[in-house]
Amino acid sequence: MARDQVLKEQWDLLVAKLSSQFSDNDPLELDAIIYLVGVQELGQYHRSFKKDEKVNLMHIAICRLLEPYGYYEFEYFDEEGWPHYKVKEELPPLKAGEQAILMKEAIVSYFLEKEYMQ
Repeated sequence: MARDQVLKEQWDLLVAKLSSQFSDNDPLELDAIIYLVGVQELGQYHRSFKKDEKVNLMHIAICRLLEPYGYYEFEYFDEEGWPHYKVKEELPPLKAGEQAILMKEAIVSYFLEKEYMQ
């Protein structure tokens, strides 16, 4: 089976599983899943986040998701428990569709690593 088809099937399975757990089966979009990864990485599940904190959660998620690709490296946790990353390599210019594929691939890998899906 082609790599793109495998990714599509894994992505669809992940979206269905996350959507049933977090949104009453309304399909979650890519940004919502990135946000969930940020909350997972921060580990502060039972609190509300301000708008700027939500943006920071998405940044944390993107750094964590792209870390295995060599773009970011974890540096430290600050006094409030927020992880900080440094840029190791600039992302190449990608078209919107290419960005979405990279993020979906990284998210599927993340949830496979976390054993959330097989």
